Amino acid sequence: MQIRALSVSEVNQYIKRILISDPILAHIHVKGEMSNYNPHSSGHMYFTLKDKGGRINCVMFRSDCERLKFVPKEGMSLVCKGYISLYERSGQYQLYVRDMEPAGIGALYIAYLQLKERLEKEGIFDAKYKKQLPYIPKKIAVITSPTGAAVRDIISIILRRFPKVELYVFPVSVQGETAAPSIVDAIDMCNSFSDIDVAIVGRGGGSMEELWAFNEEEVARAIFRSSVPIVSAVGHETDFTIADFVADLRAATPSAAAELVVPNIVEIKEYMNLAEKRLLNSINAKINILQQKLSLVENNYFFKYPLNPIHEKQQYIDDLVQRLNKSLKTEIEFKKKHLTHMGERLNALGPLSVFSRGYSVVRDEDEKIIKSVDQVEKDKILNIDLIDGRVNCKVVKYTKGERVLVRS
Repeated sequence: MQIRALSVSEVNQYIKRILISDPILAHIHVKGEMSNYNPHSSGHMYFTLKDKGGRINCVMFRSDCERLKFVPKEGMSLVCKGYISLYERSGQYQLYVRDMEPAGIGALYIAYLQLKERLEKEGIFDAKYKKQLPYIPKKIAVITSPTGAAVRDIISIILRRFPKVELYVFPVSVQGETAAPSIVDAIDMCNSFSDIDVAIVGRGGGSMEELWAFNEEEVARAIFRSSVPIVSAVGHETDFTIADFVADLRAATPSAAAELVVPNIVEIKEYMNLAEKRLLNSINAKINILQQKLSLVENNYFFKYPLNPIHEKQQYIDDLVQRLNKSLKTEIEFKKKHLTHMGERLNALGPLSVFSRGYSVVRDEDEKIIKSVDQVEKDKILNIDLIDGRVNCKVVKYTKGERVLVRS
């Protein structure tokens, strides 16, 4: 009997049926290190799992990739869940991965770390973006589940500490697939109100899976773009979510958030009373100081006798005037004496003084002074000026070198 030769395709189809029908290979978990990581533009993922003894080709289709909470990386140790089958075109068997998680650590935690690292590099955790919470808010938004213990604790503590505040509860789902979009919508709606001063976003404690909505990127970005200051209050004190890093303030618990957003009205009243006493003491002390200064001013010599400085200046001016007059009088007397002396000297040198000693001045009819006998002739009329008058004379005789004889 001759055995029929099988085609390559038939052989591959037969082997594929055997692999698929094997109960172990149909639902298998394979642990290994990721290598040859090749994310395709179609959204499918191709890679190899390897260990010290061998390797196996793997493929993960787009629909399964979209459900992953983390981004796998080259060299990461993974546990891949799926089934073994044959890729007929190449004749190679491969692992068709339906789900995967990091070996030794949860996929959610890896996703948490990866998102935290990426957002931190963007800078949205930076302190410069943190908004200051108002000391005494008027309106507070509470974004949480309306049925949980967290909302009751928040409302109870806020109204006990500061009953005058207005509370607005935005009910959201805090767990499950609808939680993240619900929280984002509530944050955006809260920002549509212009008079809300601060918002608390959070829930009570739970596992990482239960708190996962507060690790979603869309929630983180909604908190970051919020113009209303947001306090994150998720889980217990040891629980940290992405929302805690983005929020303007992180509270360890929802109850702690309620204590952070409002002051204690009893403490405020005590502080106001103390401030009032300190203010009154300060005012009284200031008044006492000013009264002492006023008393000093009132008893001051210049305040009692304000015109005295003016009178002293007037007296000083009078003294100056008196001294000036005395100085002027002395100067005038000196000038008078000097003038008299100079007049006497001038008189001594003048012609009148010559007349007083018996001299006279002879002039001709033209009033020209006769200085020599050469200027006269016989019978010439001369005028002789004496100290007390004038004499008209006629020349009778004249002799040069001798006394002239004239007849009046």
